[in-house]
Amino acid sequence: MAEHRSSKSGEEDVWTVGRLLTWTTEWLGNQKSESPRLDAEVLLAFVRKCPRILLYTAFDEVVDGECRQKFRELVRRRGQGEPVAYLVGSKEFFSISLDVTADTLIPRPETEGLIVRALDVWKEEFGGRSGMRVLDIGTGSGAIAVAIASHMKDAVLTATDISSEALDVALVNAKKHSVSERIQFVQADVLEHQDLRGPWDIVLSNPPYVLEEEFDSLPDDVRLYEPRVALVGGPTGCEIVKRLVQQSAGKLAPGGRLFIEIGPSTVLAAEGIIADTPSIVGEPTVADSAGLPRILEARAR
Repeated sequence: MAEHRSSKSGEEDVWTVGRLLTWTTEWLGNQKSESPRLDAEVLLAFVRKCPRILLYTAFDEVVDGECRQKFRELVRRRGQGEPVAYLVGSKEFFSISLDVTADTLIPRPETEGLIVRALDVWKEEFGGRSGMRVLDIGTGSGAIAVAIASHMKDAVLTATDISSEALDVALVNAKKHSVSERIQFVQADVLEHQDLRGPWDIVLSNPPYVLEEEFDSLPDDVRLYEPRVALVGGPTGCEIVKRLVQQSAGKLAPGGRLFIEIGPSTVLAAEGIIADTPSIVGEPTVADSAGLPRILEARAR
């Protein structure tokens, strides 16, 4: 990424916020970014250390050379495919800001639907009961656990992950949002840990569910940068889901609920796993905002 120079004096042109955003949006668009304007705004707000919305009142402000240099480097890396969330070290999820690193998946809007559904069931079927015992399996950045804890004000949560590095990030996010005292973080492969006996009122998970054969077709900014272990569920995409369902089913409290995010290509197989598990009964799968089947549900018999 290079800035043009003035043809009049040989000095650099004046680079205002508005001009940088316009130029960068076009450049990132040519690099096949799916959201070039948003990417440009997030990166410029980051180097200027201001909320993104304040850029709109600063279009005529000149950006100094130090900020431009930092911005240029971030834009170059974005042009090579590196995700914006990793470049700035954070991602907004369910109206909260979460730290993210290359050790964690970047939280996605589809997973917000998992939170919405779980909170709706808690209010409608559990009557907003206090003291809920909630388990988040494969917590990554802690997005699900922190969001749930922020809304279920007196719930007691446990969040697991196979990666100790991801758990470190999750703990940072829990402290950041003042919920760390109500979340126990456990390093575990699914539920294979002595501290995960239950019983649980609610179990949630966004497990790896991409088929191995699908991995090479994922967008570059996902395939090349996000942790493969958190994406790929095995040859069928349901290897982790099967273990998750089988291990959690017997640990649900009476009437307890299980919520699992799944991909459209594996939903039928995942529904079959629930149907074949005697101690739980499946509920209708919930679609995401695009109308795709996304959230598996089951309840303890």
